[in-house]
Amino acid sequence: MNKWYKPGAALVLASVLTLTGCSGSDNAGNSPGSSPASSSSSPAPSGTPADSSATSQDTLITARGGDSAALDASIVTDGESLKVTQQIFEGLLDYKPGTTEIQPKLAESYEVSPDGLTYTFKLRQGVKFSDGTDFNADAVVFNFTRWSDPKSEFKFEGDSFDYYDSMFGPDGSRVIKEVTAVDPGTVKFVLNQPQAPFLQNIAMPPFGIGSPTAIKEKKDKFKSEPVGTGPFVFKEWKRNDSITVEKNPTYWQQGLPKLNKVVFKVIPDNSARFTALQNGEIDLMEGVNPDDLKTLEGNADLQKIVRASFNIGYLGFNIKKKPFDNPKVRVALNYAVNKEAIIQAFYGGLAEPAVNPMPPSTLGYNKDVQDYPYDLEKAKQLLAEAGYPSGLPEEMTFYAMPVARPYMPDGKKVAEAIQADFAKIGVKTKIESPEWATYLDDVKKGEKDDLFMLGWTGDNGDPDNFLFTLLHKDAIGSNNYSFYSNDEVNKLLSEGQSETDSAKREELYKQAQVLIKQDAPWIPLVHSTPLLAGSAKLAGYTPSPTGSEPYTEIYFK
Repeated sequence: MNKWYKPGAALVLASVLTLTGCSGSDNAGNSPGSSPASSSSSPAPSGTPADSSATSQDTLITARGGDSAALDASIVTDGESLKVTQQIFEGLLDYKPGTTEIQPKLAESYEVSPDGLTYTFKLRQGVKFSDGTDFNADAVVFNFTRWSDPKSEFKFEGDSFDYYDSMFGPDGSRVIKEVTAVDPGTVKFVLNQPQAPFLQNIAMPPFGIGSPTAIKEKKDKFKSEPVGTGPFVFKEWKRNDSITVEKNPTYWQQGLPKLNKVVFKVIPDNSARFTALQNGEIDLMEGVNPDDLKTLEGNADLQKIVRASFNIGYLGFNIKKKPFDNPKVRVALNYAVNKEAIIQAFYGGLAEPAVNPMPPSTLGYNKDVQDYPYDLEKAKQLLAEAGYPSGLPEEMTFYAMPVARPYMPDGKKVAEAIQADFAKIGVKTKIESPEWATYLDDVKKGEKDDLFMLGWTGDNGDPDNFLFTLLHKDAIGSNNYSFYSNDEVNKLLSEGQSETDSAKREELYKQAQVLIKQDAPWIPLVHSTPLLAGSAKLAGYTPSPTGSEPYTEIYFK
């Protein structure tokens, strides 16, 4: 049996934390194939100050571009929700700070059977949910049963366990056969077939364990009044304004968290967010505009924070609608997007053009796949071959993201640039940008949009989390917003998920990328290097490449 294996280097993504005016050694690394982030100063120390009682500030106000969709981690796929739920919920495993290398959390250890079909977890003892009820094997079984059973009485109106279905297959083709409580401190998972990234998957934030008692009592309200075992407890949600969490007084890790309160503030505009940071109204922000970088680096009261690049921003086609059911039309529009110009105009050069649907640092990335170059004449030629010599006859509805995300700092402006290029080949578009929760619901249903902009930040370091999660047929209805399905691609991705030999997995994913490029369900746009900024007094923060992290160790100097 195996215990606490260490994932391969390609799965371990170290973060880079660059601070202004702080001392310390830089231990950050980069995964193979990724470019090291530039750094002009050293990282902050991660330990507690010698006299923590001398720290006067105990509330962190962090600002982001949009509100959360819900606070039940198991029913959301958006990063704005998971930023908050990671403070409230914990899973059996999680990731070491700044990486996607797994470590124990609510489970202290695990064993794997030689055939890779049985995982037995020994649970941490003495842990309680913030409502005072016990965390134990029955609680784990309750949560996994709730997620897997489509007829569960605890799947409330509107709930969809997209992550569960994406990671472990829809009902009828489940990877997980059963989850049972061996005793109060032991849980056993039996799989129908081996899954190479199984441990990486269950370490993801959506598989944080919620209080069964709270789920039963709160019912549908649980999605806005969550209860977990995490370092913080939900306090208040002012829609489209702020979410407040407070220190969990019974948290099982002694001395943590170091903050008493965290406020997640919604400030949609990047520039307005940066102004609020400069004025001392907030302490931490996502989405620094490249134009503000020089000002940030010149302000001794602020610090620059660089999150390791592990994302993809893309333009997707709604393949169930004409004319985007025709791959030649989709390829034509790929030739009509000037990625380099977009990067220079909206990313300040802090991005690289995307070729494949996953970052170059990921296991199995196919560097031999060539991108479609910016060529308007070639685009026109392909449209003519597809039966549209004068361009598309009807105006297309183009959904542009209403919130800033690391892979898309200004969705509307990027959409306008693409709209202008499309117009040059006779493709007229109408840009729409509803509020974030509506946007996600609309593109999921695929009834209103013809084209849409979205992106993805890897959850666990595995290629399965990009290719299967975003482009397998089983992800239609969850994260496959293009409704893309190719039988050969589906077969390759399914085999890649169950193949445990790393070299064989790489080859399967490389083959899939060739076919995906030919089918062109997307226009892959960029892999960005996300910039954050914070108060110079902020310490103990290690940004994760996955885009969100618990704030357990943060304090103010």
